[in-house]
Amino acid sequence: MPPTASRLLLLGLAGAAACSSGDGFVDPGSATPSRAFGIWSPGPSDSCTKEQHDAYSVLGPDGKAYPTWHPPTGPGGCTFGHEHGRDPRGSDLYGSADGLPFGHANEMLAVSDPANPRDEDHFGHKVEWQNDMQLEFSGAGSAIFQLECDVLTKLHQGTHSKDAFTNNVHELIYHFECADGTKMHVTMLTAIGTPGEFVRSCDREVHISAGAPVPANSPNGGGLRAVPDRFCVEQHMLVAPGERSNFRSALHETWQTSNQIRSADGHTLASFNPYFQVRLPSRFHDPALAPAVGRPIEVCYEMTAAGERASGGPCDDSTDEGQAAGVTFDDPRSLFNGAGHFVDINGNHLANQDGPEVWYTDAYGKNARTEPFAGSVRQRLSAMDNFVGVNAGGPTIGGDRQYSTAGVRAPN
Repeated sequence: MPPTASRLLLLGLAGAAACSSGDGFVDPGSATPSRAFGIWSPGPSDSCTKEQHDAYSVLGPDGKAYPTWHPPTGPGGCTFGHEHGRDPRGSDLYGSADGLPFGHANEMLAVSDPANPRDEDHFGHKVEWQNDMQLEFSGAGSAIFQLECDVLTKLHQGTHSKDAFTNNVHELIYHFECADGTKMHVTMLTAIGTPGEFVRSCDREVHISAGAPVPANSPNGGGLRAVPDRFCVEQHMLVAPGERSNFRSALHETWQTSNQIRSADGHTLASFNPYFQVRLPSRFHDPALAPAVGRPIEVCYEMTAAGERASGGPCDDSTDEGQAAGVTFDDPRSLFNGAGHFVDINGNHLANQDGPEVWYTDAYGKNARTEPFAGSVRQRLSAMDNFVGVNAGGPTIGGDRQYSTAGVRAPN
């Protein structure tokens, strides 16, 4: 199998019954493992093995083995304890996605800048897609038309740890095609907001300085990471007797990305800005704790001196209305697991009229050239200029889906 093919190394996505080992998994073979491969191990609540998990792998453009999407349950119904969103095989763009390798942009950063790598955990890779969306298209003379488009995207959006409090660099995969010939097939590290800080989610006005980012040379980016903190919890989750908590205001994350593919001379070849949303993450920022990670499930058991406490919704459901004591953040009974995620599809711009259709960029989507170089990532853009979608508030995909199935728990 040639490295450029990026085909599935094994049959994990087709179901473990097709595997030849007889053990419910397949040996990933002799490919060199990427930094992202093999980093997951089962916890006490997980019944699948590490080998079963690692069977879901693909060969990346560099010939290395990468993890990819897998269902939350494995052979014989065993549980992995985490989910990666929607099965990408149903997307019309899956054939153009190189098997959806998780961590390829991170790998290329480690090649080009080994002193400043960006490694991300396995849990946070979340996939969403939609076929046959209707988006606005700006035609000649400012006329607006409806255009049918497909999108398949993946962001590493970890919502269980302290990582996103300080770290604004996250891997993004974005495949987008429309009926008029618009095509974007992009893998990059997107810089979301300012390194070392985030925006308080319940008011979007307060910027919280949370510490030094990794890598230390993380670039500033557009957009923002809106993350809940202890203030949001106290304002909207702890309520007076007789009232019900507003979990939507207390615990909702919005990661607004602003992405560009730019040539070596600074020309923007493509831009796109999907917003990634999460309901009920398993963490919030609390500087009074070490390492500044508060757990919503623990707030379910709190009561203030004034008698304020969390009431209703996921607290009652997770604790059997308070009758189940000691439900921890990583307990499968807790609904605070970050499995309610969805994406807003916003503006998509191409300025590549003169081509070519294949570019090679650094891991951050910059310095695009026509030939590959050490640590480069291949980007595919149609040779055209256009604007599809809206600048903000575009159609939401995945908003009616819930990925909290059997065994899914934090960390997720």
